[in-house]
Amino acid sequence: MLADYLGRYGFHVSAVHRGDTGLKEALKQQYALILLDVMLPGLDGLEVLKRIRAASSINVLLLTARGDDVDRIVGLEIGADDYLPKPFNPRELLARIRAILRRSSGSEAASEPTLLRVDGLELDTAARTVTQNGQRVELTDVEFALLESLLHSPGKVVTREELAEKALGRKFHPFDRSLDMHISRLRRKLSGNGTEDDLVKTIRGTGYQLAVHSGHSTAKD
Repeated sequence: MLADYLGRYGFHVSAVHRGDTGLKEALKQQYALILLDVMLPGLDGLEVLKRIRAASSINVLLLTARGDDVDRIVGLEIGADDYLPKPFNPRELLARIRAILRRSSGSEAASEPTLLRVDGLELDTAARTVTQNGQRVELTDVEFALLESLLHSPGKVVTREELAEKALGRKFHPFDRSLDMHISRLRRKLSGNGTEDDLVKTIRGTGYQLAVHSGHSTAKD
């Protein structure tokens, strides 16, 4: 049903109904996005997601049972770009998919500086790469968008509302933990590259801030 629906909007969809065979297909082909159900035979969706993330930063939209908050939190911790609880309106699914693909294409940043530098952190919007102290940092598209937003305003507080619009493509809702989970993963990845202190600071009740420890510059190439 979803394959037929998305096909009407120009998407080419491959449908696989088992986790184990779906994992092989996801890693074998060059897909723009994986729509992944948690409840799958052969291999459950969370395990599929974990194995995908070990090998690829491909976009993953997770489908979860409406009342299962644990699956959503775990899925975001593992690295899902977004989640949608079932049952859902197909139009909402289409909007989420388009938001993820629009963000990952980098088309929204075409007029922005292509190279952002703060201290030892460097983000290239054209190549969609991030390095920290010369070491490559592998980020999902959501994490990349979050870091890009923070790098545009180093040392300043960026609100949750602004980050949700930029990285998730939707308005911020106080009870949605998605943004916080993505920030947590981003913080761990940056701290894992030899950084003693967290570069991304939580400003309670407002948003997040990229800490600046020395002189910084934002450059356009």
